Amino acid sequence: MIEFWYEFASTYSYPAAMRIERLADEAGVAIAWRPFLLGPLFHEQQGLRDSPFNVVPVKGKYMWRDLERVCEEEGLPLVHPSQFPRNALLAARVAIVGLEDGWTPAFSKKVYEANFVADQDISSPEVLAPLVEEVGAAPEAVFAAAQGADVKARLKDHVEQAKARGVFGSPSFITADGELFWGNDRLEQALDWAQRHATREHA
Repeated sequence: MIEFWYEFASTYSYPAAMRIERLADEAGVAIAWRPFLLGPLFHEQQGLRDSPFNVVPVKGKYMWRDLERVCEEEGLPLVHPSQFPRNALLAARVAIVGLEDGWTPAFSKKVYEANFVADQDISSPEVLAPLVEEVGAAPEAVFAAAQGADVKARLKDHVEQAKARGVFGSPSFITADGELFWGNDRLEQALDWAQRHATREHA
């Protein structure tokens, strides 16, 4: 099993989210989807109140070009969002709601497409409502739950868990034995590690 820690505003989490299920299925590794927020970690760990890709423009320029190459290689469409990073709080809370009923993976991929393909404001309930409907849930009930104390606390707990386990960026993957892998380009390595170590445990 691997935990998939992701933030909806994160650029490299887009291709990771779109390919993790296929690769994990091929490897025979289960996925635990873990939506969280990077903002609190950036502020606490690095003193940042904005994406490091905005703080260091030359790094941001490289990142967008690199992401274009990554998406082209994966056959994924990509549109540079007119606002970056977008506020992902509501989307993350909605994704938390979906964990119980199993629609979080499908919803999460739709949110990434809304942000990085359709250039839509993923902080808007009007944008998210159709995505909730598409995964078979009722938007009114989901949004009500997303604003509830339980879901808010659970998202905060995800942030605290991520911090406690050494997560500092998105996407991050943590294997059952606690090994941390950071970045879309480490997904295959994380799955291979999880597969090999699971095999050793059952040998």
